[in-house]
Formats: sequence, C-alpha cells, structure tokens
Amino acid sequence: MLSCALGIRQAKVDDDLRAFLRETSPWALILFREACVTNVQARRLCADLRAALGRDCLIWIDQEGGRVARLKAPEWPVWPAAARYGDLYSQDPERALEACSLGHRLIAHELREIGVNADFAPVLDVPVAGADPVVVGDRAFSAKPDVISNLARAALSALHAGGVAGCIKHMPGHGRATSDTHFTLPRVVASALDLANDLSPFMALADAEAALTAHIIYEAWDEANPGTCSPSVIRSVIREKIGFRGLLMTDDLDMKALAVVGDLRNRAAAALDAGCEVVLQCSGVLKDMEAVASACKPLAGEALARAQAVEAIAARAPEPFDTEAGWARFKALLQDLETR
Repeated sequence: MLSCALGIRQAKVDDDLRAFLRETSPWALILFREACVTNVQARRLCADLRAALGRDCLIWIDQEGGRVARLKAPEWPVWPAAARYGDLYSQDPERALEACSLGHRLIAHELREIGVNADFAPVLDVPVAGADPVVVGDRAFSAKPDVISNLARAALSALHAGGVAGCIKHMPGHGRATSDTHFTLPRVVASALDLANDLSPFMALADAEAALTAHIIYEAWDEANPGTCSPSVIRSVIREKIGFRGLLMTDDLDMKALAVVGDLRNRAAAALDAGCEVVLQCSGVLKDMEAVASACKPLAGEALARAQAVEAIAARAPEPFDTEAGWARFKALLQDLETR
C-alpha cells in the first residue's frame, strides 16, 4: 500500500481509474461531493472502488457539518456547524456534549450506510481574532481550548462507537491563519508562548488515531518551511511537544499554499521526508494522482503500524444504536438548548 490517500470526484469507476488503483494500490481513498449523488449510487461506488483495489481499504470523507459536508441535502441530512455545539456549551455543557456526541454518532451511521468508514473530523483549531474567517470560522467548536477539547473528545468517541475512524485537524493549529491555504501560504508571526494556547486541544487529544497537518509557516518554529514540510515542526512540535503518536497525514497537496515547495511530486516527497506518513491529493485528476504516487513508497514500519491502528477502528462493528430514538433526542436537545 502506497503512503497516499487519493481523492475521488467521479460517480462511477471507469476503466482508467480501475487500472490505476489496481496498479498503484494507494493506502486509502477520499470521496468528494461530485462522487456522492445518491445513497444507492455512493454505496455502489464504495464497493466498486474496493473491488478495483482488491482489498477492503479505508474510504475517507469530510463530513464535519456546517459548511464542510460532502454529503448534501436533500439526499442526506444537514448537520450543525461545530460552533453551534460550542454556543450550546455556554448554556449547558452536559447537554451540549450529549448533542455533539449524538450528532456525530448519527453522522457515523450515515457514513457506514454508504460504505465510508473514516471521517476527517473533528476540527481542533483555536480561532483567533483577526484570522481569516473562512478557513476555520464556525468550523471550530469554540475559541476556548478547554471547550474545544471536551466537545472534540465527544465527537471522536461517537464516531468510534459508530465504527468510523476520525482525524483531528489541522495540527499544530490553523486558527491564526490570516489567509486561505487553498490560495496562499499564510505566515503566523505569533511567539512560541502564544502558540502554546493553540496546541492545548491537540495535546488533550494526542491519543487520536490520525491527524492532518497545516500548510502554514510558523515563524517561531521554522521561518522557511510550511508545517507540512517542516521536519522541526513535525518532530519538535507535533511529535514531542504535543505528544502525538498517531498517523500523521498532510492536508491536500493541491492547495496553493504549497506552491513554494514545487510541483505535486516535490510536495509529496518533501512532506514525507519531513515526517508525514501519508499524503493527501484531492483533485480527482488521474495525472495528478500519478505524480503523487510516483513520490510515495509502500507503508512500512511504524507508519504501517499506525495506519493499521486507524484501519482497526474503522473495522469495528458499530455499537448497538437506535437511530430513530437518537434522531428524536438529538432534535429535542438542540431545540431545548436554543429555547434556553
């Protein structure tokens, strides 16, 4: 299995994609909105992708809720943005935690229904005043690290209960970025002391099975390289200071924030050399997949063991759960808290 997870943006597996997957064998695949038309179609697509690979691979998706949700209405439910749980937490922490847990347990149920068994959630970024409101904004549970930690733990545990692996993001923190990494490379000039506040939620969930890196230059740690491609950020901050021991994956290599590193092949190589273990490439374009795959090596050693630990969570049978009762309680909690 190559050390990459590749984006799928087509509703059916064609011959070219089938041949590529069988030949290269990426570790995992990622579904995007274009690939998810109906419940029946998406379920068939997941089955066909696994058949093309010849194994029961992980299939990831970004289903946070709010703005970031690949499964769209009216075919699928509309989920609250993370910030809504944070707002509710300020009214009644216990009920907000229950609502967050139920919401993510229900998300896990809808994902498993179509064959998706891994979710790029929850977001642990701490938003800071003056930062770009689009990159994080209401994707963050709160501006308070302890509230983020508590709600994120509830969300991650609920995904696990539903037989879905999770992934905390964007390590070591995206909340200070003043521009969108899809288009530019942000520089964070905050001191190491100030950045310690951003690390707090990640430290609280350092036992998570997987994490995504941030394409940001943190001048206090490395003035030259984006975090994704910085050996010092990955070694000294993510692995040592945060204490993260799970599978470390990049954010999407297609983002223009990494243009300073070079083409896609160079970006993949730089990220892997820096200490990332799996690279993400999300365009869905075959030639882009081929470029990234050419820089990847088979997963081995500690990286393979961490990848298998993620797979083990996704392979669990979901715990017994009454979805009808869960929906009723979830809606009642949201309505009750908002009334308060």
